[in-house]
Amino acid sequence: MSPAPSPTRESSNEQDTPDTTGETAVQGRPSRSIPKALHVERVSPSVVRPLMERHHYLHSMPAAARRCYGVFLDGRLLGGVVFTSGARHGHRLLTATKPQDVATLARLWLGDEVPTNSESRVLGIVLRDLRRTTDWKLLLSYADPAAGHVGTIYQATGWLYLGETAGETYVRLSDGRLHHPRSVSSRYGSNRVTHLNATGVGARREFLGGKHRYVYPLDPAWSWRLRPAQRAWPRPRPPPWPPRP
Repeated sequence: MSPAPSPTRESSNEQDTPDTTGETAVQGRPSRSIPKALHVERVSPSVVRPLMERHHYLHSMPAAARRCYGVFLDGRLLGGVVFTSGARHGHRLLTATKPQDVATLARLWLGDEVPTNSESRVLGIVLRDLRRTTDWKLLLSYADPAAGHVGTIYQATGWLYLGETAGETYVRLSDGRLHHPRSVSSRYGSNRVTHLNATGVGARREFLGGKHRYVYPLDPAWSWRLRPAQRAWPRPRPPPWPPRP
């Protein structure tokens, strides 16, 4: 019997030039961590693309990255952070903003070789750099319960929780992965399952519940403009059982 397909779905989030700005991520480290420092700096999307495609659970790189960061250990690239324009109507979460005022944290991945708790330290460095070097007012990100994520990293770095988004219908293609209907339309000209199957592209629709939605106001003066009320952070919950077919 073949294993049940994973409920992992691709992100619905959708260039900068390299920059020499960098900052040390780890100075005092737990005794069990490796005795080196992480270095975080802005990089071009091409630098982190191989990491995201190979190691991130979505195995893909967003098509239009607005800013990327590389995480280096002793000169080796061991992680990356990617921001995009993101959700189409994300700017509506903040009154009187334009789409360019809001960015989405679309990818964050660090290798197993980095010290313990590096995710929150790296993200803290990135947030400080964004406050200094952009006019962005708000960051938006999602944690997917279907992939077992609850947003622990966002809770550790002080993001606000706005509840779950509405559930969506995805398309599972013959590669075994769930794809957002928009990306299927872009690739094949249609996301209609009957059309895809008729043209030899195996496909079926699957409904998945919403994702946890987090925001981080980069400009505190704009915090009062948030439309949805902040909610208590969610707790981890067991995956659905039996597994999704």
